[in-house]
Amino acid sequence: MTAGAARPGAWWRRVLRQAPFAVAVAGLLTFVAPALSLLVKDAAAQSGVFKEDRFAGLQWTFVRVKYTPTQGDLAMRTRFGFWDDPWAIDAPAAEQNLSRRVQTATSIEVGEPLVMALDDPRLFQYPWLYLVEPSNAIFSDDEAATLREFLLRGGTLTLDDFHGSFEWDLTVRLLAKVFPDREFVDLSPPHPIFTSFYQFERYPQVPGLGSFFNGRTWEKGGYTARLRAILDDTGRPMVLANWNTDMGDGWEWSNAEEYPGYLKWTTVAYQMMINEVVYTLTH
Repeated sequence: MTAGAARPGAWWRRVLRQAPFAVAVAGLLTFVAPALSLLVKDAAAQSGVFKEDRFAGLQWTFVRVKYTPTQGDLAMRTRFGFWDDPWAIDAPAAEQNLSRRVQTATSIEVGEPLVMALDDPRLFQYPWLYLVEPSNAIFSDDEAATLREFLLRGGTLTLDDFHGSFEWDLTVRLLAKVFPDREFVDLSPPHPIFTSFYQFERYPQVPGLGSFFNGRTWEKGGYTARLRAILDDTGRPMVLANWNTDMGDGWEWSNAEEYPGYLKWTTVAYQMMINEVVYTLTH
């Protein structure tokens, strides 16, 4: 300090001492604020504190597809003999929990979850279908024709919980019976499905509970999660394939207090599927 200069007072000296701390706090807030904002929005959505009025008037019902499963050696390879009815995996908790979350997070009118075969006469009354473990499914010629008409008339089929190249190839073969002239394409940001409600910079991989217990997010060699789609002639996704991820487990176990470490994955599973639902209802 030069001669004659005024010495800083006690208040100013405290400010100087605290400046490094203030800078550190500011930096931390810059990093944490986006994540905190997302958590606050999700918590408010869960409680129904606010809803997105722009979706008022839309209706949605979770319709689970009951299909004929594969048999014999192929069945043993894809489901390890644990499930006689793979179409029912995670039911009914998964659809009940997701339906409640869609209802509280949005202004969409949500119906009670249903189970339908593809020959059910009510099928065309509901625009959204969910099919779990598609690598275990078999379609008859009539079922394939009905599903093709359903999708071309504006419906959406959502596939979930299949992993690795082997199960992917079986799923491609299954859908080729419905659309022999169309192939799957990748959907990734900045596609609007990733910002239709929540903001995603990349597609998430949700581990099944078994993988979570083993300390990993993948299973059956499916290391990288992908969202893939079959498009109609206008570019609308008719089929959404959630590959190498297990959204259904995320919804099913979201209320299991004995697995607190799994809760972060249930949040992601809810958020991504709400994005898919909102997108399909608005496009």
